[in-house]
Amino acid sequence: MEYKNLKVYQPDGTFRTGGLRIEGDRIVSAEPSASAQDMGGLYAVPGLVDLHFHGCVGYDFCDGTQEAISAIAHYQAKNGVAAICPATMTYPEEKLAGIAQAAASYRTEEGGAALVGINMEGPFVSAAKKGAQNGAYLHAPDAEMFRRLQKQANGLFKLCDLAPELPGAMETIEALAGEVRLSIAHTEADYDTACEAFRRGARQVTHLYNAMPPLSHRAPGVIGAAADHNEVMVELIADGVHVHPSVVRTTFKVFGGRVILISDSMMATGLADGEYSLGGQAVTVCGNRATLHDGTIAGSATNLLDCVRSAVRMGIPFGQAVQAASTNPAKAIGMQQDYGTLEAGKLANVILLDDELNVHAILLRGRELA
Repeated sequence: MEYKNLKVYQPDGTFRTGGLRIEGDRIVSAEPSASAQDMGGLYAVPGLVDLHFHGCVGYDFCDGTQEAISAIAHYQAKNGVAAICPATMTYPEEKLAGIAQAAASYRTEEGGAALVGINMEGPFVSAAKKGAQNGAYLHAPDAEMFRRLQKQANGLFKLCDLAPELPGAMETIEALAGEVRLSIAHTEADYDTACEAFRRGARQVTHLYNAMPPLSHRAPGVIGAAADHNEVMVELIADGVHVHPSVVRTTFKVFGGRVILISDSMMATGLADGEYSLGGQAVTVCGNRATLHDGTIAGSATNLLDCVRSAVRMGIPFGQAVQAASTNPAKAIGMQQDYGTLEAGKLANVILLDDELNVHAILLRGRELA
């Protein structure tokens, strides 16, 4: 399979006119033969990597079933997401163990995004900033509890979120820093506390601006601390609901190549408005806004490719948005050998789009999706 006359995404977020040669499930060259199919100047970008979302098309990852994971994986693939790292919610350890076991036993299906990890969003979070997490099941940060769950998941947990101000949090960060990527989340931490968490090994911030104190000129908090630590990446939900367009633009200016676009989507994504649930709590969805009945935002109803389009409408260059939705998340969870760029040797996960960012074709592991 060979294509020419493409605007091919480069790892630095730019585009180069060229082509792709694919053999089996891999990209083998950026230099196709003269007989390659002419694609008329379409964009070619790598399949996206969503490392923080909860569900779609009526299913939640926390359903803990093969049926749910399969439905989620197929929807994501049809919307340009090649690799998924879905997030758990705050539940008791026994429930989380069942979810972990279901994920560990799942095998990637033809036509479905690859399940490459799990994001443990709860239960090590602050009651004051729990957002849509269920306060009844909050738990102090606990390295041994995480390790028990990691064993059930057969090593699939790639991210563990926590609030660093909680008792035992710093010790947990130090204990787990070499085992899993730690992300500051749902927190009241001040600047100094966040800096200490980064010093001890935390390397990410979960959905920046949401469920944390705002940036202030005298109290920069987690946001300011992350800006001051170049080794830290920040998640951003660019669905037009969670973060104002001006702040999205500012975030890319401040953090540059450290932004990770996430969808944070919940089960209503891909379905009509109505009543749904997240973490066992009732959620009302109207348009792309999902809220608990008290008005708290409860995830998004937007897939990651639509978040990329939204970021572009907000003024983010397309290449930068792709970098944040594919290259950066792949690096964050250690999957860059297979995902995140269109370099030779990578899996042939390719989205072909026109100048209006309409999808013309999606290749998943070298096969075009119907």
